Amino acid sequence: MKFSMKSLAAALLLAGQSSHAFHTPNQRIATSTKSSTTNLHSFPTDIQIPSLDSISATLQNLDLSDLTNNLHLSSPEQLSAALTELAPTLLQNPWQIAAIALFSSGALLTAFINSPDDYSDAPFAPGSDTYDPVKANEFYSKRPLMVLKRILRLTTLTSAFNTGLIFDWLVLGKLFKDEEFSALRKNEPRRAKEALILCTQLGPTFIKLGQALSIRTDLVPEMYALELRQLQDAVPPFNSDEARDVLKTEFGVSNLDQIFDTISEEPVASASIGQVYRGKLKDGKDVAVKVQRPGILAEIALDLHVLRLLTPIQTQLQNMANGQETVQEDIDQGIALVDEWGRGFVAETDYRLEAENTIAFGAAMRKRALDAVCAPAVVEDLVRDKVLVTEWVEGTRLDRDASPDVPRLCGVAINAYLTMLLDTGVLHCDPHPGNLLRTTDGKLCILDWGMTLSVPSDLQYALLEFIAHINTENYDDIPQDFINLGFSPEDVSLERLQSSGITEGISFAFRQLSKGGGPKKMQERVKEEFLERYGSDLSDNELRDAARADMLERMEEQLASEGVDVKGVTNVMEEMSKRNRELFALPPYVLYVARAFSTLEGIGLSIDEDYAIVQECYPYLAGRLFTDKSPRAKAALRGMLGLSMDSDDATTHTSNVSPGLAAVKAGVNGSEANEKGSSLSPKKLLEMTDNFASYTAATATVDRDGEGRTAAAKEFAKLLLDKEGSTLQDILVEEAAKLSDAATRNLLRQALVESAFAKTIASSLRAPRDALERSEQLASLLPENIRKAIIDSPADFPKLVDDLLSITSEDERLLSTARELQEAIGGRLENSSLRSALADNLSDGASIIPSTPDISPGLQSIVSDAETRDFVVEQLRFGVPLLGRRFGAGLFRRAAYRAMNSPVLSEDARKQLSDVNNRLADAIEPAVTTKE
Repeated sequence: MKFSMKSLAAALLLAGQSSHAFHTPNQRIATSTKSSTTNLHSFPTDIQIPSLDSISATLQNLDLSDLTNNLHLSSPEQLSAALTELAPTLLQNPWQIAAIALFSSGALLTAFINSPDDYSDAPFAPGSDTYDPVKANEFYSKRPLMVLKRILRLTTLTSAFNTGLIFDWLVLGKLFKDEEFSALRKNEPRRAKEALILCTQLGPTFIKLGQALSIRTDLVPEMYALELRQLQDAVPPFNSDEARDVLKTEFGVSNLDQIFDTISEEPVASASIGQVYRGKLKDGKDVAVKVQRPGILAEIALDLHVLRLLTPIQTQLQNMANGQETVQEDIDQGIALVDEWGRGFVAETDYRLEAENTIAFGAAMRKRALDAVCAPAVVEDLVRDKVLVTEWVEGTRLDRDASPDVPRLCGVAINAYLTMLLDTGVLHCDPHPGNLLRTTDGKLCILDWGMTLSVPSDLQYALLEFIAHINTENYDDIPQDFINLGFSPEDVSLERLQSSGITEGISFAFRQLSKGGGPKKMQERVKEEFLERYGSDLSDNELRDAARADMLERMEEQLASEGVDVKGVTNVMEEMSKRNRELFALPPYVLYVARAFSTLEGIGLSIDEDYAIVQECYPYLAGRLFTDKSPRAKAALRGMLGLSMDSDDATTHTSNVSPGLAAVKAGVNGSEANEKGSSLSPKKLLEMTDNFASYTAATATVDRDGEGRTAAAKEFAKLLLDKEGSTLQDILVEEAAKLSDAATRNLLRQALVESAFAKTIASSLRAPRDALERSEQLASLLPENIRKAIIDSPADFPKLVDDLLSITSEDERLLSTARELQEAIGGRLENSSLRSALADNLSDGASIIPSTPDISPGLQSIVSDAETRDFVVEQLRFGVPLLGRRFGAGLFRRAAYRAMNSPVLSEDARKQLSDVNNRLADAIEPAVTTKE
């Protein structure tokens, strides 16, 4: 027998489904109650109960599209009328309706899940600050079926993957008591590939999510991260006909020939938000045409809303799997992570903002003379809400280019990102390898400026201070940096952080990072260290167990030092995890910074297996600190150079010092610097000078024909001689004045106190008084005032000179610094080959031949370059007199400092001498108070 299509439809409706399962809002057909009643026939009364096989066959042959086109039950009245007519028959045949409902529910659910989506409207507009979960909640609370359908679709697509994970963890792990979860780890490669496929099936939002997770090995296993990185390059495109419709709508034309001379038929690149076509404008300019996916903002908004709904469940399940109790903070942190991703995803849909970011970056790099890095030039007349047109950039991906200058461009990339992070305050947050190109003229081009992060100036200086401490291995001040950087909640005190053991962990981590080689080499070094510590004859499993036992013991000691009753703790690692959640937090900006530098490190390691990204950061640091005149930057530079925050002679005028400066106040020597004093480190000065030259040479040009070295020479001459001054110039002038004062004092002391002639004179001056002291009768013959004038005063004069020219501990440090600097520079300039050649032709050898400068080919090329030579001469012309005045003023201020601290002079004399010297110094160069 056969069922009537309309009878079957009514039975399906009785299973609890509405017409929403069959029609989108734009597809529903308005049909009157009367017509629906007329067209619906009742079941015959003599129907026999069919077999299950016949019902199954009927359902398998059922054409749901025919059902969709013919079923016109779009109102409650129509449904009521249909059911009223159908009810008597169904009541007589209960097995029939049960079978129909059973076998049709799956097909009906599938039809509901796969029905067309309506992404014509979104709860908020594109933009960097428009994402609003509250608005999204209000918007989707009125569209519950849309949310339900998306959840069901996600559940359907991920069910097999989730079931496999649960089986590996629960059945093969927990139930079989496999504490190592070997099955879970063994199946990771296969599960990771499944996760990659799932992301593409789930849509653009999950592709973006997968890209974000691909660098978060703290959130997902490394195998998953490696697979998900493929999403950075392989994203399925959408239909090109739809793309052309978007172009026509955005440009307001009926034919794209009105805008383009040619445009590619298919996209040359596809991403989660849009895809790129290559075209040529009417003026002949080659361009890249970026077209946004239709409905992408609404799709992202819905997915983010669903993720916020599912995050509490996911967090509880994850903590349950790890044997941890779920607290509200865990859920809040998960939701905050979704919101942070959401802000970035929504910002990427604003193509006008992306155009602004691209233009601003190019201008910022030109302003800072970083000519080796660029961004595509935007065709501003063709920027629209969903279309972005830029000039076409000829180049190859940096990680796939075999050119010999790729290592230099990796340095350029590091410097560019540090400039964004610590200077311009706008960080490019999507630096996957596909967005970093080596152009045909040897520059680095950074693409895709849709996702950026704003970095406030306070955070920039906190990061500068943090990097400075890492460079000088001043780990004791890292806890203060953690507070300044937001790595710890506001209610965590500095004392608690200092006692948490963080210094040891940070010290170990950055020592390893500084040695380079990435995770692979780090693991090898850590293993070697463990073998040395726990025993070289241990197997890998024994070594892991020994390290784990040692770690647990250290955790117990740390918890005990913080007042935790370790004996009452059943799970030390869980307790430590809880304590770490209280002490440390991960600010959202760290996700993007980590993503940027993780990508750059990966490219560097592909070229050099010993690549150390931490070391690559120091050239930028030198360039920034040498030129930044702010008090915080100057204090950080002083710390790196081994100097205390403030000059000992109070000639450094700063105010409004932030709490973060305490982290660099003690310099390399830590908090003992103030007690022991501080002095310039020649080794660190030369190291930073080399780094500055490296930074300038790498970023100023493509370095053809030595242009990079020339640019570095110009910048260094400007740095030292510029009439506007610089932080390095300030420090060098100040230290030169101190050194000259100490050297002059030392020479005078040698001449007037320590030389044989001076000692003879001093002995002669003291001789009359010695004679009087030996003869009381002779002493009584001289009146007191005459004796003081002609006997005592001359005798006291050598002691007065000795006291005035005494060498202080500070003078000794300065003189020691001068010797170190002489040795360091002399080692670089000594021309041993020329000295040896001359010695061979002299009978008395080379001892009488002074060292001569060894002019390297690079320096020769700089000196021989007319433009560079003229620039340096011009700088010398104006800079030398200025430096002379500044140096002279420094000497007078130093003399004022000496006078005020003299143990010999009276208070009035000290004040008068100090005042005179300060007035002379101000006459030469007025003192300036620097404010932040």
